[in-house]
Amino acid sequence: MKLFITRIVLSLEHFRQWSIAQILFGFLNLLKVLPADGAIRFADWLTRQIGPRTSRHRLMLTNLRNAFPEKTEEELARIAMDSWGNMGRLAAEYVFLDRLFDFDPESDKPGRVEVSGIPIFLDLRDNPRPFIVFTGHTGNFELLPVAGAAFGLYVTVLFRPPNNPYVAKKIFDFRSARMGKLVPSHAGSSFALARQLEAGQGVGVLVDQKFRKGLSTDFFGQPVKTNPLLPKLVRQFECEVYPARCIRLPGNRYRLEIEPRIDLPRDAAGNLDLVGSAQMLNDKVESWVREHPEQWLWYHDRWNIKRQLKP
Repeated sequence: MKLFITRIVLSLEHFRQWSIAQILFGFLNLLKVLPADGAIRFADWLTRQIGPRTSRHRLMLTNLRNAFPEKTEEELARIAMDSWGNMGRLAAEYVFLDRLFDFDPESDKPGRVEVSGIPIFLDLRDNPRPFIVFTGHTGNFELLPVAGAAFGLYVTVLFRPPNNPYVAKKIFDFRSARMGKLVPSHAGSSFALARQLEAGQGVGVLVDQKFRKGLSTDFFGQPVKTNPLLPKLVRQFECEVYPARCIRLPGNRYRLEIEPRIDLPRDAAGNLDLVGSAQMLNDKVESWVREHPEQWLWYHDRWNIKRQLKP
């Protein structure tokens, strides 16, 4: 009897996830019939209407209050609303990713996308060696590996699949066709990245995700756990590390930046400082977010406080 009930529960859960996926796919297919700019603006407007009515809005405002105690409630509400708009834009941009990235390394004609740090791209491409590019959930971070591919620089990207398996497969297939090799984050993902570095290739990672068993660090003055993967890989392979980010510009335009190499901190004996390195990554992402707070995903539970907000 228990087995029968378990099967029913699992079937209902699969149906729920399938239904949610179909709604999402239907929305994205609807966007396809619109011009790119119109679809992006519509998605921005729609998430501004829906987001504040969800439970995540309360978490978002709490995160913002903790991060910016000096700001007024009006300022925080405006950032929150713009952050919802940023999320809507990110979803719509998936549909038009091929058309949005119009940067041509061989052309001086300005387009929708501008790139900063081109000499770094070219150096990494023309002088192969193991390296890591890290970023955060700022702007449209999905454009970064697309930009690398435009320069003939292909990196193996670590990503966290959505919990919904139907959505996860769709996104994986979409990303694989445009971003090169992908490694879903799971128990063996560190070995997959290590193999790429050992082969003298580059990898890309997001460093601002929640990681329950990570290193104890701070982010916006609040305690967080940070994934030790990047500094551990650097310790093992002595590879170079480069920060990169996407900034949204007015008029549905984007600036992609890859910054000069950073050196992670070491102790007196020259050994890599894992905690200090993780803190350096947090500090870099925090500096980006402080510059454009509305372009970060404040709705996710980076500080692990969602349970505290339940009535």
